[in-house]
Amino acid sequence: MGGFKALVLALCGLCAGVSGCATAPPGSANGPYEQTNRDMLKLNGKIDKYFVVPTVAVYFVLVPEGGRRGVHNFLGNLSLPTIFVNDMLQGELSRAGKSMWRLVINSTLGLGGFFDPASKIGIAGHGEDFGQTLAVWGVKEGPYLVLPFIGPSNPRDATGLAVDTAIDPTNQIALKHHIWWSAGREYFTLLDLKGQTYQTIQSIQRSSVDYYSSLRSLYRQMRNDEIRNGRVQREDLPDF
Repeated sequence: MGGFKALVLALCGLCAGVSGCATAPPGSANGPYEQTNRDMLKLNGKIDKYFVVPTVAVYFVLVPEGGRRGVHNFLGNLSLPTIFVNDMLQGELSRAGKSMWRLVINSTLGLGGFFDPASKIGIAGHGEDFGQTLAVWGVKEGPYLVLPFIGPSNPRDATGLAVDTAIDPTNQIALKHHIWWSAGREYFTLLDLKGQTYQTIQSIQRSSVDYYSSLRSLYRQMRNDEIRNGRVQREDLPDF
């Protein structure tokens, strides 16, 4: 990922949809599904307002900061096998090595991933997903979409999400346990993401003339930055 800024935008994308977004007539330049996307953003906003935000408030009251940090580390550790696979598929061998070492170190010295000793010795984390892998392979993003519960996406990233779910080794848990495992993991992922980004999302919403358009633009910028792994393209360099 491209650092904290990209992380915040990613989290905003996944947790998007606080109620009250502005409505505007759809335009063909903004994609073929704009009105449907706006309606879905409103629905996500209601879910956010009446379920997610109150739940996050209870989470912050019941779980101290150290515990929340441990949950964040644990969830990140669970994603490392999928990140490693996508590193390899993109030919990023150095980043793949870092992902593997983070998994080994944090799963052992970090007590199952609740602590992050790998970062303390200079092995920083990063994110990768199959949507990024498809982009590296040349697959175009397609029209902008707002998915229920998930938020901003596109056909390429939605496909990537499905593939990442399929290759996640934790999904090999027996079916009778997997449903509860998945539900618990997604629930705490949502709490973690929203807890980190609630104020930022509120700020974006307050400062946006059209929250939908701002969110779409931020999501595309964030994804382009992630696909390049934060590297600046030659055309972005100043012309001396």
